[in-house]
Amino acid sequence: MFMEISEIVSKQKEFFSTHQTKNIRFRKMYLEKLKALLISNEKLLYEAIKQDFGKSEFDTFTTEISFVINDINYYLKNLKSLSRPKKVSTNLINQIGKSIVFPEPLGNVLVIGAWNYPYQLSLSPVVAALAAGNCCIVKPSEIAENTMKAITTIINENFPPEYLYSYEGGVEETTELLKLRFDKIFFTGSTKVGKIVYEAASKNLTPVTLELGGKSPAIVTKDANLEVAAKRIVWGKFLNAGQTCVAPDYLLIEETVKEQFLETLTKYIKTFNYQAGSGHYTKIINLKNFDRLIALIDAEKVYSGGSYDHEKLFIEPTVLSNISWTDKIMQEEIFGPLLPVISFTNYNIIINQICELEKPLAAYLFTNNSEEKEIFKNKLSFGGGCINDVMMHLGNENLPFGGVGNSGIGNYHGKFGFETFSHQKAILEKATWGEPDIKYPPYSEKKLGWIRKIINF
Repeated sequence: MFMEISEIVSKQKEFFSTHQTKNIRFRKMYLEKLKALLISNEKLLYEAIKQDFGKSEFDTFTTEISFVINDINYYLKNLKSLSRPKKVSTNLINQIGKSIVFPEPLGNVLVIGAWNYPYQLSLSPVVAALAAGNCCIVKPSEIAENTMKAITTIINENFPPEYLYSYEGGVEETTELLKLRFDKIFFTGSTKVGKIVYEAASKNLTPVTLELGGKSPAIVTKDANLEVAAKRIVWGKFLNAGQTCVAPDYLLIEETVKEQFLETLTKYIKTFNYQAGSGHYTKIINLKNFDRLIALIDAEKVYSGGSYDHEKLFIEPTVLSNISWTDKIMQEEIFGPLLPVISFTNYNIIINQICELEKPLAAYLFTNNSEEKEIFKNKLSFGGGCINDVMMHLGNENLPFGGVGNSGIGNYHGKFGFETFSHQKAILEKATWGEPDIKYPPYSEKKLGWIRKIINF
């Protein structure tokens, strides 16, 4: 198996050297082909993810397939302008000349996908890589086994392996894969594994994009619309049973509205009817993650929910109140349907406390207070987020998506994805006439004086 993938990597490097992937029509042809395959294989994709998660067609389309299709549509529409060399101004010292930035593909890239949104998080980076003109190997997560097989079937039965190939396997196969030399590695997953990928890439000086995670806060102040805040937080937290990297990880609620807000949260949890097999709530991906989540539940602090079913891998949406920063549930990213609640009395103090933690992938604020909004935007460092909503920033292709610090390196979506898989090549073209001899020996005080004036020293 490893010898096979090693040969495919070599073939992709050879194919890239033919420069065929740099052709805009070539890129569009294969993007359109991938789009057609996703549409014609919708049923296969729905069935596979239902086996892995029990996820409904509605959730699969809205949170997975539609994202990939939208990405393809974006690049089909904008690829010509994104790929066009861009003329930039030329400074005085380089006259007479012109300066141009040429976006060029990096070459042979590796995309390592995540299990929680296996179609979106494996295929959206692939789409960006192909749009930028690269050859690509995608490694879907083996944890979502059926979706991995669906992705592999669609890709490997319809694309030449020297251009696009899906490689199956677990930790051992991924470890061997990372020993090979790529021109770019894109990884989505945990910070722990991200560090391993980063270390492996460093041995070949391979650039990486790491889409990781962290404990993303949702802050609700007394000046928020509590009904809207509760409804949107419940939706974002319990979508995919909380197995979402940008889900609100924990809730910070101003003490004066805490009880009212918790009651409203509970109302919407009941309204949305998060039951096993309901069609709009998923199971936990496997027993390992299920047991990890159950161990985080402090029965004495359960405000609502708390029930679970080992056989069905079902955990009821659970709100935990009177949580402290030192509780076990606050020491790691939850990645499940547990919502710990911490109350506060001073907005500025709570912002400072968040600042002392690792920088999260996302952060959310619910308030109608303009001063609180400005403090949130200017003081907190996080990958991306929303004011008066959660997670919806991902749906705007004009916004970059990515982390900062421990929550990730680099970003993608829209033009940012194209740039992630491109090198911005700088070229200065000079005329062969009209050049003063100011930079050439013999040097003099007069020449130095002119240079100082030119650079405004």
